[in-house]
Amino acid sequence: MSRETHPDPLSRLGPTPSAHSSASPETSQRWRQLVLGVIAMMAISSPQYVWALFVQPMLGSFQVSLSALQVTIALFSIFQCGFGPMHGYLAEKFTPRQFATVGGLFVAASWMSSAYVTSLPVLYVTYGVLSGIGTGMIYVAAVELMTQWFPDRRGFAIGMVAGSYGFGAIVTTFPIDIAIKSMGYQNTLLVFGAILGAICVVTAQGMARPPKGYMADFRAAAEAKMAASRSYTPREMLRTPIFWLLFVMMTMVATGGLMVISQIGAFAKDFGITKDVMVFGMAALPLALTVDRVANGLTRPFFGWVSDHLGRENTMVVAFALEGLAILLLLKYGTDPLAFVLLTGVVFFGWGEIYSLFPSLLGDLFGPRHAANNFGFLLIATAVGSILGGPLAAFIYEQTQSWPLVFTLVSVLDFCTAALALCVLKPMRRNWVVRQDTPPAAAGATVLH
Repeated sequence: MSRETHPDPLSRLGPTPSAHSSASPETSQRWRQLVLGVIAMMAISSPQYVWALFVQPMLGSFQVSLSALQVTIALFSIFQCGFGPMHGYLAEKFTPRQFATVGGLFVAASWMSSAYVTSLPVLYVTYGVLSGIGTGMIYVAAVELMTQWFPDRRGFAIGMVAGSYGFGAIVTTFPIDIAIKSMGYQNTLLVFGAILGAICVVTAQGMARPPKGYMADFRAAAEAKMAASRSYTPREMLRTPIFWLLFVMMTMVATGGLMVISQIGAFAKDFGITKDVMVFGMAALPLALTVDRVANGLTRPFFGWVSDHLGRENTMVVAFALEGLAILLLLKYGTDPLAFVLLTGVVFFGWGEIYSLFPSLLGDLFGPRHAANNFGFLLIATAVGSILGGPLAAFIYEQTQSWPLVFTLVSVLDFCTAALALCVLKPMRRNWVVRQDTPPAAAGATVLH
């Protein structure tokens, strides 16, 4: 699971001379901030996206049920995404360097302390709570920096750091898999916790907000152009039925993707994809996780671009149906190692786009001014999905001792969400636009094909 923030439609207004002055020292500084944000986001992606590699060895060590263990990753999502509004509030009270440094220390403490844990409830705190808080803090710090340093290219900058969170675990998946096999998961947590935490803390030292008056001409022009646009506060947004429809839809789709993220290590074993199974000379499970990271990174800008042309709801139908179909095909053909690798990638390609489609649509509906805070509330849907796709899905598996029911249920959720997008959300949004005093600012908001 992961959190995303919608690029402000102000970024579509185009550049001004002050935005691209190559002689300005702030110009080079903002690119350094982008690099730091990308590095930090790549570092914090591992706690979520390599969790599957720890599941089997932890099951053997703790001697607990799969559903009980999966509460850990559900807590991670709850404290990373469910606390989005709180993270956003605290980020405004501290400098990015201070906020991201504390987040990096939380990440390091999370993995390193988990190496010594012998009790599952304590693991909930160390891996679930601490890691969720730490990664959430760094995510917010990075996105806030991109919002402030790139008012003219906000979509690009936020897309880069958000994509880095999706891509990041590509770098660590195989090394962590090899480390677990060679020195055990406890030492792996200890070593990589120190490495990832150090990367976060070091990059945080260079993070800084832009100076006062940075790109003032561009911001003034943008604000003047957006002055007539209606922007809803979180309180106003929470009173609207269309927000709660989006919340339910995001929960439904998130459940399927988070089920695969959290359970892939468990159902891979039942499908016969063990540590000795190879695809193209590489271990099948870590290869699948690597392909999944690629798909998870590519899908966000791809479907975001498609939705600008095809329309948000139409794009949702295609993406959500793709995920549902891929999950059913994975159930049927997942015992084949190559099909397992490819189909899990397709699942992620049909899932990860929720972090571009939903924030884009939220900005279309409720305006740009409170976009970050508003999406923080919608992100709570991801936390709910992590519970449904994590411990609840594992519990259903334990009761049936097979995966077909779990896979069927999550695919049905995907297909139902696709139907809701076309049959309920689309006409509801059309009526919403008609009722507004002025048309929504975002260009994509008027695309109702």
